[in-house]
Amino acid sequence: MEENLNLLQMIQTAFPTTKQDIRTYSPLALAYVGDCVFELIIRTVIMELGNKQPEKLHKQAVKYVNAGTQAKLFKIWKEELTEEEKDYIRRGRNARSYTKAKNATTSDYRKATGVETLYGYLYLTDQLPRAVELLRSGLEKLDMLPAGLQDTEKE
Repeated sequence: MEENLNLLQMIQTAFPTTKQDIRTYSPLALAYVGDCVFELIIRTVIMELGNKQPEKLHKQAVKYVNAGTQAKLFKIWKEELTEEEKDYIRRGRNARSYTKAKNATTSDYRKATGVETLYGYLYLTDQLPRAVELLRSGLEKLDMLPAGLQDTEKE
């Protein structure tokens, strides 16, 4: 019988490497992977709502995958995060980035980096369900659930 593996486990099985201590990663390294994880969740949700042209999918995703929305999530999650999660989001916000925000204030860009750092941490510690839970909760509080999800209940 084949074991059900999640994405992280499949990657680790296919590409075995020495397991790294999550605390050794820089916040910006965590943000690097966290950016992808955040966008993958959003893109998956949008795809599951119906087949559309890639340009329309992209326009819909950009509403969520941007520094402004991530900065709003940063602010509203304060009470929901564990102390460890707060530490990672704070480390990401305070990290010295060598890139500049294109379409965001410096403050929003740094908060977004905090969110991406948190998502990198959650993914690499096999806590993807928590990442999804936080995003759903945050989008509900911001009244930003994608059209078609507002009336559905959490499963």
